[in-house]
Amino acid sequence: MPISKCPPKSQPPWKEWDQKAQKNGLRHQVHAVNGDCYVGEWKDNMKHGKGTQIWKKKGTIYEGDWKFGKRDGYGTLSRPDKEKGKYRKVYSGWWKGDKKSGYGIQFYGPNEYYEGEWCSDQRCGWGRMYYSNGDIYEGQWWNDKPDGEGMQRLKNGNRYEGYWQGGLKNGPGRFFHLDHGQLFEGFWVDNIAKCGTMTDFGRDEAPEPTQFPIPQIKVVDPDGVLEEALAMVKKKEEPSEAGTKRSRRTRRPIPETLRASGENQVHIIQLLKPVEE
Repeated sequence: MPISKCPPKSQPPWKEWDQKAQKNGLRHQVHAVNGDCYVGEWKDNMKHGKGTQIWKKKGTIYEGDWKFGKRDGYGTLSRPDKEKGKYRKVYSGWWKGDKKSGYGIQFYGPNEYYEGEWCSDQRCGWGRMYYSNGDIYEGQWWNDKPDGEGMQRLKNGNRYEGYWQGGLKNGPGRFFHLDHGQLFEGFWVDNIAKCGTMTDFGRDEAPEPTQFPIPQIKVVDPDGVLEEALAMVKKKEEPSEAGTKRSRRTRRPIPETLRASGENQVHIIQLLKPVEE
């Protein structure tokens, strides 16, 4: 019995052309309609793997990792420098979902850059910022501004250690006036010191010390101050109504603490409230 074979059906030419046009694996230059150019790896017609993207409008170049059409992984972003006639590195670090995320270094100018953590294209977490005027900030960031605990060191060597909020000094902190040999400890609100204490700190080694040291602070009548404080405490302990039985109380010893700063020493007497048994 003869066996009949059907010839294979021929596919339309466009299907073969479409299969060849599918971008998978390593490809040479692929140009977009707007003039952008990409060289690198593809997957399912999306940039995926290692590749280099050149944006024609601004001349920006990105070299690094891609994931399903977006910058994801480690990569470097560069822009052309018209004055020098070559490319200048703008950012080098980690990306996620086409945004800076993770550790990276951002260059704002020749002498101004940031190194630290990023989140959704904003400085967020721990980081160190070098400013063009010589100042340095190191500490916590939030929403692209210093926020939390941080230290700011000025060009002249003076520094601030304390809390920040919204890019301004807010909360308790210490300012070291190393050029004059003084230390200010206090509370800040929107970059303004509202209250605190100033003491001598390394005045002998300061390059420009103040004319006179801060005088030593003493209590004129410490015994009188103590008696007055004890009288106020005893008065609060008296019962409000006659015949009320007073609870048995024991008193803690009154400690005397000594706080020293540089050449100056200040005695502070702390009164603690009685505690019921």
